[in-house]
Amino acid sequence: MRVIGVLSGTSHDAVDAAAAELVPDGRTLLLTPLGRIGSGYPADLRDELAAALPPAATTMRQVCALDTRIGQAFAAVADRANRELCGGRADLVVSHGQTVYHWVQDGLVRGTLQLGQPAWIAERTGCPVVSDLRARDVAAGGQGAPLVGLVDLLWLRGRPGVPVALNLGGIANVTVPRGPAGPSAFDTGPANALIDAAVTHLTGGRLDHDRDGRIAAAGVVHPVLLRRLLDEPYYALSPPKTTGKELFNGAYLRAALEGLGPLAGRDVVATVTELTARTVAEAVRSHGATEVIASGGGVRNPTLMARLRAALGEVPLRVSDDLGLPAADKEAHAFAVLGWLTLHGLAGTEPGCTGARGPSVLGSITPGRHRLRLPPPVPVPERLAFVAPPSGAPPSGAQHR
Repeated sequence: MRVIGVLSGTSHDAVDAAAAELVPDGRTLLLTPLGRIGSGYPADLRDELAAALPPAATTMRQVCALDTRIGQAFAAVADRANRELCGGRADLVVSHGQTVYHWVQDGLVRGTLQLGQPAWIAERTGCPVVSDLRARDVAAGGQGAPLVGLVDLLWLRGRPGVPVALNLGGIANVTVPRGPAGPSAFDTGPANALIDAAVTHLTGGRLDHDRDGRIAAAGVVHPVLLRRLLDEPYYALSPPKTTGKELFNGAYLRAALEGLGPLAGRDVVATVTELTARTVAEAVRSHGATEVIASGGGVRNPTLMARLRAALGEVPLRVSDDLGLPAADKEAHAFAVLGWLTLHGLAGTEPGCTGARGPSVLGSITPGRHRLRLPPPVPVPERLAFVAPPSGAPPSGAQHR
């Protein structure tokens, strides 16, 4: 089955799609990457999205317009992926959508909202679409995030020690396959979220991220600011736990800077980069990690990766490319697997990773152009294995943060 995973992360700068051939082989699910493409959001759409995100106020008209325009943007990228990576023969599109709000109250997730109307994707591509994957886990009492925990468990099964999967997106999240209470997954705190917020604020919007970590590399960590940021109560919460830009945003950073006097912009960026490294390292060390395998946009920030290596000490830090999975493609492939599980009527969650009452079949299915035909039953996968792409497979497209 050829499946396309489409998503836009919490940096909300682009839509990425990764295509894969998924074939069950007994209890192993074989994933052959077929390539990746990406496209930045149109500038006016990104501005409209940023203006509507917390802590800003918004209107139902804006929400409706964003749902439509994001759906159309996802549809365009999915259609390209189908044509360029799957030869027009994709069987399924799995859309994560664009997270705009994750409602956390008193440590519990009350709801979650991803925009990007799947009907536009189904209409444009003709493929059935699995979407809105997080809501079912929330309804079952789970955090709804990180949602790739089960995929990480299948992927890391059989590795010695305590391997930890780390994703460095806007928010950093980890999956720990083994522990005293079983597997767990949780958000450690900000990854790129506060780095991006600092760069955007300090350059007046001229830049929106620290390309290649150059700004942080030129600065020094401000100890008082770092201490203020580390005092955030979220870090002391026990997993399962989840967070987002509802907490870690530009307003949050500006509040932390109050009363500190003038600080060099490069020092602020260096400090929030160190914050990410320290909070990630503390989280994985407390769970007995013997190796950390990183993916996501943050792995392309050499300053962040160097500080994370320093903070981890003797715990090795690798990137998922070392295990055959391109770091930029990992989340899109993970959601492709989750959609494949949904279409086969199989659960896509591990309760220990999300805190749900039990496992859930995730998402909703929007039929494509033709009659919806569900595939025959297959054994529940116990392992995910990556197969080298065939010779001559289309290369991955331009990478986006």
